[in-house]
Amino acid sequence: MRWIDRIPMLWLVGIAVYLAGAPFVPEPHLVEKWRMLFEGGLSKPIDIFDFLLHTVPMVVLAIRLWRDAQRRSQS
Repeated sequence: MRWIDRIPMLWLVGIAVYLAGAPFVPEPHLVEKWRMLFEGGLSKPIDIFDFLLHTVPMVVLAIRLWRDAQRRSQS
């Protein structure tokens, strides 16, 4: 998990926010994919790949923020 700590925070936030919203019109892509997941329409391999592509940066950012908080609390 140390590789996550080596990613510059500014880049990580930028990539996570951009991929969570892109394309921004008519609705954010991540919102569309989560809606498809909850409605049971996320079944095509390309949709699953797209869902992962747009979700993984947010997960990595959450892990990084959690690890930073853990380090601060131990100090």
